[in-house]
Amino acid sequence: MIFSFYYTNKIIEFLKEKDPIMKNIRKNSSKYHIDSIDALIINNNIIPGKVGKDIDYKKSYSKMKQYGSYNETLTVFKDVKPVVSIDNNYDKYIVSGNKEKRSIALVFRVYKDTNINSLLSILDKNKVCANFFIDGTYLENNILTLKSMKNHEINILSYNNSYDKSLFETSISYLENILEKDVKYCYGEEVLELCSKLKLHTIKPSLVIHNNLYREVKNNIDNSIIISIDINSYNLKELSSTIDYIKGKGYKIQLLSDLLRE
Repeated sequence: MIFSFYYTNKIIEFLKEKDPIMKNIRKNSSKYHIDSIDALIINNNIIPGKVGKDIDYKKSYSKMKQYGSYNETLTVFKDVKPVVSIDNNYDKYIVSGNKEKRSIALVFRVYKDTNINSLLSILDKNKVCANFFIDGTYLENNILTLKSMKNHEINILSYNNSYDKSLFETSISYLENILEKDVKYCYGEEVLELCSKLKLHTIKPSLVIHNNLYREVKNNIDNSIIISIDINSYNLKELSSTIDYIKGKGYKIQLLSDLLRE
């Protein structure tokens, strides 16, 4: 009975391949195929690769068979993941997005006593979404503020400037419950091993700016860089003009989850 079932399936597959519909699908497959690109690993750093594309033969055939003939507009596609991907390399620092993307990500670190109201106002005025890495003690005292930041991406930085494993994990769990979404990223060299075990990616910004924001961005802007900006009065004063400069150069400001998507 098992042999009969196996043999019947083989016959069905053979007949399907001989069907003019499937022959046409395969005939036109080459013009749709896009190779995936592996992530680039250099020492302890990694840069995301790129997902490829191919025809889903089974689903395409099924849809066209129901239609009754070959119809190119009914072709169904599937992603082809890179063999080397950031999704199986959590023990590396992500230092930028794929260099083909003309985009950048803005990152801000938030500590216990940081006031981010002015920053949020500037970002909202400029219609820009940013990435925040917050200390666990800030999380405990500013829940309403964090809940209002739905357009931004929020991750855990530390707990009271330390990296105690239990406190760090508790902060992550607490943040996920508040935001009702998963934490995806960590920040800095201190947490790589810890975050790797938690299946979280650790970013190491391409550019860390303490002051002279506009000048530093102007001199160093490039495809897919991650820019970490200190929250201080000097940088906030230049933030709007810096955002205008970035946009004027044709760059898109993205969340990390978009910039680092393969």
